[in-house]
Amino acid sequence: MSDLNTPQAGDDHAKDADVIALLMRQHGDIRNLFDEVEQSAGEERRDAFRRLVRLLAVHETAEEEVIHPFARRALSGGDQVVDDRLAEERAAKETLADLDAMDTDDPEFLPRLRALRADVQEHARAEERYEFTHIRRSADPTSLAAMANVIKAAEAVAPTRPHPGVESAVANVALGPVAALVDRTKDAVRKAMSKD
Repeated sequence: MSDLNTPQAGDDHAKDADVIALLMRQHGDIRNLFDEVEQSAGEERRDAFRRLVRLLAVHETAEEEVIHPFARRALSGGDQVVDDRLAEERAAKETLADLDAMDTDDPEFLPRLRALRADVQEHARAEERYEFTHIRRSADPTSLAAMANVIKAAEAVAPTRPHPGVESAVANVALGPVAALVDRTKDAVRKAMSKD
């Protein structure tokens, strides 16, 4: 019989008490959702893609609002590390917005999704190598837990679908519904940070 306070293999909540563990789990969830989108069709593919869009938006926005500012302050060469990640994220958001405007049954959808997947995986490896490893070394357990709590709070209240009309029209004309989802997630992260 196991102790109730001991984290079990399937207990995401226990593992997610550390922001790096949380973000690494999300990287795995993103990989799994890419698989699900690629291996499904019709309504199942549309549903899997909606979940992928949401997770990518929540994940990247939380990193922009929580992880990148910490990395800028705490890491040697942090500004350059963060600027490189932001450029990758911008390119991925543009591709994601293009995909979001397509029908998931369009013959061009899967090739473009696969290109996005390659970019996202390369970006994730760079985050893990240049940010996550160094953040784990430089942040104390309390800070890691506080950052995880902010991200979990934002994830819990982030919209499940983009809501047009809520976003800043000028800032989001190019990206449309994906940008609206990002904006609402930013609001959720900022609210969670103000409570922490």
